Amino acid sequence: MLKDLIKQNRSVRKYVQTVSVSRETLVELVDLARLSASGGNRQALKFMLSWEPERNAVIFKHIGLAGNPAEGEQPSAYIIILGDTQIAKEYGVDPGIAAQSMLLGATEKGLGGCMIGMINRKRLHQAFNIPSRYEIVLIVSFGQPKEGFVIEDAEKDSLSTRGWWDEKGIRHVPKRKLEELIVE
Repeated sequence: MLKDLIKQNRSVRKYVQTVSVSRETLVELVDLARLSASGGNRQALKFMLSWEPERNAVIFKHIGLAGNPAEGEQPSAYIIILGDTQIAKEYGVDPGIAAQSMLLGATEKGLGGCMIGMINRKRLHQAFNIPSRYEIVLIVSFGQPKEGFVIEDAEKDSLSTRGWWDEKGIRHVPKRKLEELIVE
């Protein structure tokens, strides 16, 4: 059920790095993004896959991932979402739609992931010699989650919904109650 997938899909920051993610799995996830909605059906996004430890290390060096995963807890794979400037100059919400589609697909496969926007785009562009027509828009990490999650109700009218880790390493994710979100 879709609601169950959405509830299971959390932003994973620590992974069981010994569990690999294959190129084939990444291709299947990109296919989900390909089939998803695209503003004006422009389909201006392209995808660079990374599942090999050497390439992953280069990407990890150029991103900021909350929780600062230690060696052995880093993602097993990445998909770099690129915007093709020959097709469009702006990509609207397309990168988020594509990333969410891929993350839901990963969740269905028992994997986890995280959208990453903190990227040293210039250096990563150079490191992989990405053609200038492509802009790095977003990166999505993937792997076997090392951390557990609990969704709980946020305090009523709280301005903060910041998550936290308990002493067992379980991340608590506060969510506002449904009735607080609907404006009559």
